[in-house]
Amino acid sequence: MLHHPPPELGPELLAMIERLYPICRSITGDGVRETLAIVDDVVGLDIHEVPSGTKVLDWTVPDEWNIRDAYIADAAGNRLVDFRASNLHVVNYSVPVRAHMTLDELRPHLHSLPEQPTLVPYRTSYYAPTWGFCLSHHQLESLDASGYDGEYEVVIDSTLEPGSLTYGEAVVPGELDDEILISSHVCHPSLCDDNLTGIAVAAHLAARLAAGPTPRHTFRFVFAPGTIGAITWLAEHRDEATRIAAGLTLTCLGDAHDLTYKRTEHGDARIDRAVEYVLAVNGVAHDVIDFFPYGYDERQYNSPGFRAPVGSLMRGRHGQFPEYHTSADDLDFVSGDQLLESFAVLATALSIADRDRALVNVEPHGEPQLGSRG
Repeated sequence: MLHHPPPELGPELLAMIERLYPICRSITGDGVRETLAIVDDVVGLDIHEVPSGTKVLDWTVPDEWNIRDAYIADAAGNRLVDFRASNLHVVNYSVPVRAHMTLDELRPHLHSLPEQPTLVPYRTSYYAPTWGFCLSHHQLESLDASGYDGEYEVVIDSTLEPGSLTYGEAVVPGELDDEILISSHVCHPSLCDDNLTGIAVAAHLAARLAAGPTPRHTFRFVFAPGTIGAITWLAEHRDEATRIAAGLTLTCLGDAHDLTYKRTEHGDARIDRAVEYVLAVNGVAHDVIDFFPYGYDERQYNSPGFRAPVGSLMRGRHGQFPEYHTSADDLDFVSGDQLLESFAVLATALSIADRDRALVNVEPHGEPQLGSRG
């Protein structure tokens, strides 16, 4: 049977997502810190700051990015593309710009989706110093159709300079030192399903576990920027990584798709058996897919040097639904009912993984004498 969370949890999860939605997050910066402060309101976090330039495995922590404002304005000062309207309008990690440019000069820095002309795409440029704006294809066509051949004011009021990468973790001590890891990425800006649902579900699950009773395994919840954040955590927690008995990355838990479980690289780890059992015996509409080294941070935990048994629980799959990484992944795209079902499956599977053990017969030579044992 599924653990059935109280019905009021659905509105609580949605309320947390609504608080997180306006924040402009990235792989570093104040948006991550603001996000973790909201998570800390739900479950206490240990916050870690790792300086720019720090070597982490085969990577290096980049300079910190922050943004205050950005826009493209016409000669009358009207903002035609405005960061204040949506933080998706700026290519994430854009270097600062203050210039006047014609549309022809500006065009190489404009990104749209001709096949989805009403939507704004989400684009990043973490490791190449460049800049750009994202807009709907209808917006781009209106610029073309305006006939204006003067210069536009182009402003990206950002900073990219030495700072730090920020991540948070919450540890719920158990009877054992062996750990169950739950990891959620905290780097996407205003995208509800791909980012915020995983954060909200993980935070509320951590709070409920912390309230007791004591679990058998120690549970560790990691809230870190995608890729570079998980790599940084692994670089700083090599001992803890060897104690991971089971784990999951969480994402896309609030949309209307069936649940999908992506297996660990092992394919038959404790967490694989637990999640697949819960999905099957409870009649939950679902799909199970094998591990592949692309997607979310399960690919870091399962990398050859660690091989930590971490699967991934999601609904819509990475890059396989039309709202993915667009402005359509908004507050209307997720629902409390879907979040509650995702939470129930997650909580049940983790409870099974936590209790899973191999019993050893301590008197294997002949049958045990039962009378002396009551």
